[in-house]
Amino acid sequence: MGKVSVIDRGKMNIVIGGGEKVNRKVVESKKIDILLSPEEGSERDFMHSRGSGLNQVLCKLAKQNKVAIGFSFNKILNTDGIRRALILGRMMQNVKLCRKYKVRMVIVNHTAELSERAEGDLRSVGVCLGMHPKEISVLYL
Repeated sequence: MGKVSVIDRGKMNIVIGGGEKVNRKVVESKKIDILLSPEEGSERDFMHSRGSGLNQVLCKLAKQNKVAIGFSFNKILNTDGIRRALILGRMMQNVKLCRKYKVRMVIVNHTAELSERAEGDLRSVGVCLGMHPKEISVLYL
């Protein structure tokens, strides 16, 4: 099934996304709060859509089981060039799916310095990804 990385933050359970099977298991579970970076396991895109790690079935399950989709700010920050463009495109695809199926979205900043990025910066990234300002939640790990 692949490696599952779980971040236990007090009473909040966060799982870092992986392949299709990992993402499916996570959104089927009622014990998980956030699926972080579902695009993590996607290696290539399809002809007419991005391999973003989410689809309509997974979004419906996430909504039903109250699993939020997390977008990692550090993943954007620590990549460059073509890889960053691919990640941003996949995140934008996931934002569209989450909005369509009314899944809660969270922008996650997990750096050693909590004050390294202001909340306004993270909200701006959310807007660039296509989120409406009222849809954006920010989480510091």
